[in-house]
Amino acid sequence: MPKSKRNRAVSLTKTKKKGREHKESIVTSIREAAENYNSIYVFSFENMRNLKFKEFREQLKSTSRFFLGSNKVMQVSLGRSVADEIRPGLHKVSKLLHGDAGLFLTNLPKEEVERLFNEYEEYDFARTGSIAIEKVELKEGPLEQFTHEMEPFLRKQGMPVRLNKGVVELVSDFVVCEEGKHLSPESARILMES
Repeated sequence: MPKSKRNRAVSLTKTKKKGREHKESIVTSIREAAENYNSIYVFSFENMRNLKFKEFREQLKSTSRFFLGSNKVMQVSLGRSVADEIRPGLHKVSKLLHGDAGLFLTNLPKEEVERLFNEYEEYDFARTGSIAIEKVELKEGPLEQFTHEMEPFLRKQGMPVRLNKGVVELVSDFVVCEEGKHLSPESARILMES
């Protein structure tokens, strides 16, 4: 049978680049914010969750402004050298932008900013590669927190389990993670499910 010309796979992965106009709008908004706010801070982050960051940003919306994006675009907006900086000394700030970093512009005093950043802490599910903060060990016996449908999943994760009258039962003690060690993908999945 000949191949149908109508039956074609259409790729939906093609996206348009944001382009020069988008970068220029970021540069102008950073420059406007630099004129409106007294202080500029560079902050770095690691393994940041977008939802948690939005909540933090919402708390400080009335007094501050955050910028995340391409470090080079942010450097250009502040000025990379003395000749092209928008305010005296801002080229020094642009040199601090590397890696996972962002800009925080505010009118708050330095002590208040340090207190806000030091006190803000949110807990979230552990991910693969993060460091375990405590040892988690499951004792031999029935695991009431898991349904009988979870038994094949737990077995795939390396847990010695069996079904006993519809209840998932751990055959022997099982250490999910050790304190101070990196979480394996299996350990992270088990912690999320329990």
